Amino acid sequence: MKKGFTLFLSLFVFSAIFAQEKKKEQAKDTVKTEVVNVITKYNPKIADAKKIKKNPTIKLLKKSEKKKLEYTIFSAPVASTFTPKSGVVKGIDVGVKERIYKNYLAAGFGNYTTPYIEAFIHHSTRFENEFGLSAKYLSSQDNVSRSVLNSNFSNFNTSFFYKQEDRYFHWKATLNTERNRYNWYGLPSETPYTESTISLINPQQTYNYLNLIGEFNFIDSYIDYGKISAAYFTDDYGSKEILANFNAKLDFPLSFLHLGLDDISVKASVEFLKGEFNNSYTDKNKVTYSTVTAKLHPEYKLSYKGFSLNTGLKIIASLDSENDITNLFLFPEIKIQREIIKDYLNAYGGLTGGLKTNTYKNFTEENPYVSPTLFITQTAETSNFYLGFNGKVNNNISFNIVGILKTEEDKPLFFRNNSKSDGTSNFSNGLSLLGYEYGNSFDIFYDDVKTTTIFGEIAYDFSKKITLGTNFQYDMYTVTNAITKWNLPDMQATIFGKYKSDKWYATSNIFYVSDRESVIYNDAYPSSIKGTKWLANFVDINLNGGYHFNDKFSAFLKLNNILNSNYQRFANFDTQGFQVLGGITYKFDF
Repeated sequence: MKKGFTLFLSLFVFSAIFAQEKKKEQAKDTVKTEVVNVITKYNPKIADAKKIKKNPTIKLLKKSEKKKLEYTIFSAPVASTFTPKSGVVKGIDVGVKERIYKNYLAAGFGNYTTPYIEAFIHHSTRFENEFGLSAKYLSSQDNVSRSVLNSNFSNFNTSFFYKQEDRYFHWKATLNTERNRYNWYGLPSETPYTESTISLINPQQTYNYLNLIGEFNFIDSYIDYGKISAAYFTDDYGSKEILANFNAKLDFPLSFLHLGLDDISVKASVEFLKGEFNNSYTDKNKVTYSTVTAKLHPEYKLSYKGFSLNTGLKIIASLDSENDITNLFLFPEIKIQREIIKDYLNAYGGLTGGLKTNTYKNFTEENPYVSPTLFITQTAETSNFYLGFNGKVNNNISFNIVGILKTEEDKPLFFRNNSKSDGTSNFSNGLSLLGYEYGNSFDIFYDDVKTTTIFGEIAYDFSKKITLGTNFQYDMYTVTNAITKWNLPDMQATIFGKYKSDKWYATSNIFYVSDRESVIYNDAYPSSIKGTKWLANFVDINLNGGYHFNDKFSAFLKLNNILNSNYQRFANFDTQGFQVLGGITYKFDF
């Protein structure tokens, strides 16, 4: 027992001593001298910024050090030619800034018993809306010399608009009205009319026009604008015409293709025309017309190697419900321009076409002596090719010259009606003649016409006060069915000049129109054509000017037909001789 305990105790002590030696030996072998990197997260505070007191030191490399600059000055005497002079600073003469007024009233009177009144009233508010009202009246009560019928006229036009600017779009509403009175006073010279016949002729015609327009301009939108218009036109003979149209322009983006392309603009329109005349020139049957026209015009603009290119396609569908005719037109459009000599010479050209809707209203504006018996149809411009040059010779002289080749189907030509009276009677076939049935009115003759045109213009800015210029147009016509190019001149030219100073202003115009041809009949209606009558060329010189008494009051003077020429724009319709009209203008603000 004692031996066993003694043996156990001896083994325990030996094990404890061995374990201590083992640990000491292990600690000595494993612990080494090393650099310990302690990585911890640093969260700076605003207050820590004040603790940074030293600026960083930047050391440059040897090759980046600045080199010492060594230089030597060789002085030599230079004779000075500069002699200072006393004086004042020379400024730029910008002139006196003219004050612009929003409203004005003008009134005047001239020979031929010609009263003239014009007014414009405009007002805008800080709430981004505005409205305006304008009115103009001009008449001539005395007759043209050598006219046996009344030849007086009057024009009265008014316009009212209201405009509102909103956040995403602007809109504007406009109402236009017109009342114009004329007389068919151009009796044919080849037919002698008795005094009793002339006394029973009533040549007066009055045109009434009403037009309502709504416009919308969008901001930052794919729709640029939209326009709605409705017009109503009548006369003293029961003629009626309604014209309604809608126009819009849209932009379609191509950025989604990632090709760097610009937007494609598309113009779209729908037009409705309907009208009627109580009778035709040949009988008492009504003349009616009605067309619906839809147009789509995509257009794309781009630039390439100095060329500005505009390409498009006009797609037009037209429905003539009166004649049960439907037409579809495709007119390609190309416009190109390039700078040849920078800032001095540009070349441009193109090919286009289109479909024009003729209206009774438009014909009366060009020739107020048409009869209320017209056949109305559309004119197709099948091709229009042009090539021209524009630019400037220097900073004062600019120019433009262009050649045009144009082909038109159903181009309207003014064609004089044959008289239904032999000069001794006011009746035909037992019916009383109307005021336009004495050979003193015009019909419309439609023909396919090819036109070659050369047009040129030049302007010269002589000084800040004086501008001079001229333009000319020479036309060569090829007709298909007509005997000749009725009432179309070969040559037209204009010379103009403008002068403006602080107090005085003046504008002069000299017009030249070459010979034209009109028809002559063998006898009273119905009769064949005897031949043509030449209308002589004419020169018309006009001068308009005035004097400013102050910012608000000024006087004006208009001189027309200074040469007192007795010419005719249309066959048998003499114009007034020398005309003078003077008056005053008052400008003001509310």
